[in-house]
Amino acid sequence: MRTQVGIVGAGPAGLLLSHLLHLRGIESVVLEARDRDHVEHRVRAGVLEQGTVDTLVAAGLGERLAREGLVHHGIELRFGGQAHRIAFDELVPGRAVTVYGQQEVVRDLIAARLAAGGDIRFGVSGVTLADVTTTRPAVEFSHEGRRHRLDCDFVAGCDGFHGVCRAAIPDGVLTVYGREHPFAWLGVLAEVPPSAAELIYAHSDRGFALHSMRSPAVSRFYLQVPVGEEVAAWPDERFWAELRVRLETVPGWRLTAGPVLEKSVAAMRSFVTEPLRWGRLYLAGDAAHIVPPTGAKGLNLAAFDVGVLTTALAAWFATGSTELLDVYSATCLRRVWRVQHFSWWMTTLLHTFTGQDAYDRRLQLSQLDYVATSRAAATSLAENYVGLAGA
Repeated sequence: MRTQVGIVGAGPAGLLLSHLLHLRGIESVVLEARDRDHVEHRVRAGVLEQGTVDTLVAAGLGERLAREGLVHHGIELRFGGQAHRIAFDELVPGRAVTVYGQQEVVRDLIAARLAAGGDIRFGVSGVTLADVTTTRPAVEFSHEGRRHRLDCDFVAGCDGFHGVCRAAIPDGVLTVYGREHPFAWLGVLAEVPPSAAELIYAHSDRGFALHSMRSPAVSRFYLQVPVGEEVAAWPDERFWAELRVRLETVPGWRLTAGPVLEKSVAAMRSFVTEPLRWGRLYLAGDAAHIVPPTGAKGLNLAAFDVGVLTTALAAWFATGSTELLDVYSATCLRRVWRVQHFSWWMTTLLHTFTGQDAYDRRLQLSQLDYVATSRAAATSLAENYVGLAGA
């Protein structure tokens, strides 16, 4: 088999890269370990930055997004018994976020790729990389009982934190930076209309809580829980009771409960690998970096990566120039570290920490109050949340 770009991973990074390359006349093959049904239904992030929305619309993927996506012009910080709105429309005019589940983005991308005759191989196994430091890299894999070799000009590793691409790079090539955060998130998807028009980020002495949504009829909630917590420890009654304690802190506001559709616990980690390139293997998305979900940045950072990579590959195929490929890693890492800092800042601002004393809690409340009352501080939060233009 032969293609121009071999893409490992059919998450949003790999699929968007394949589609953007197609629009530039560049062929690709996407290899995915899971089956299509799993890929299209796994629930992940749901907040798209302005730049990500612009990219999807420009790529012809905006029809269902425009119809079903929920455009938000602000978020609410809730602490100390009060609600404080961070108004994007006032602080960063013309920029907003859109609530649209990652699985919906993936469905749109798969439909677009297949409609255009794109080659996506689901259910592959035994993926290995070969000769990526030469001009003839390849990906070997098994599919439908046969072993295959995919020869290509470049390989894109878009196969996530636990994928094979980053792991294929030998020791000593990459520098890894990381941090495991001392808490986890219990996430619940419920068939209930949202109890608020915008996302609520709530700080309390009992821990962080987030009220989000996926549609006018489905809501998404998160609770800060201890590391290693089991889903079984949180029957529905306990979850709703704890969520109410953390969210119903503003007079007159009430949370509406409903049937639980899904429940899971996710670890909180920060991770960056440098560089994002080894020979003709380029890492993108979660294969290269992870951020805690507090700032809603994972999918958006992946979209930025593959946008940069598309432009660089298009330049090479058009002219043979390696200039943009040579700076791919540095270009992406500048934004990666900005997003890492913002996500870390949001996480430390809103969560409780083991060993926190009264002094630490007062400092945290002082910082929250500063963000809520200072236009400069609120603007910094807003412009990072909606996505820094051109960063």
